[in-house]
Amino acid sequence: MVRTMPQLPPDPVRLRAILAHLDRQIADNETIAIYLRLQRDAALKALADAERQPERPQRQSKGSRPLPTFTPASAKVGYVVQQKRTPTGPEPALIHIADCSMIEGTPQSIRADEARVALTDPNITACEFCRPDTELGMDIE
Repeated sequence: MVRTMPQLPPDPVRLRAILAHLDRQIADNETIAIYLRLQRDAALKALADAERQPERPQRQSKGSRPLPTFTPASAKVGYVVQQKRTPTGPEPALIHIADCSMIEGTPQSIRADEARVALTDPNITACEFCRPDTELGMDIE
């Protein structure tokens, strides 16, 4: 059985005005709810990242390079291009997943579509550690 609120007016003009007001309120609150969900998701991701970090860095011998770490595909957020310059000229650029620990120097952030296009260039290669080509579904050998 459907129950109506007794304080609602009986005429269609005022009922339409009330419905329009309620629709605006629902739309406004829906926007706020979406924003709050996005903020909550960002906080949950930050918490997961913080909990994943080791509490104390491990000691390394002098001159040793840090061990590479690999993050699962679901946590990756972007791609970067790394240019290497040598005394004899530039080496082929490397495409990395943005959080790859093998990146050297100052990389340039790029979008996934830009990384796909770049990986078709013979002067650009995929990092053999983080394998952005596999992540992008290209598997370039």
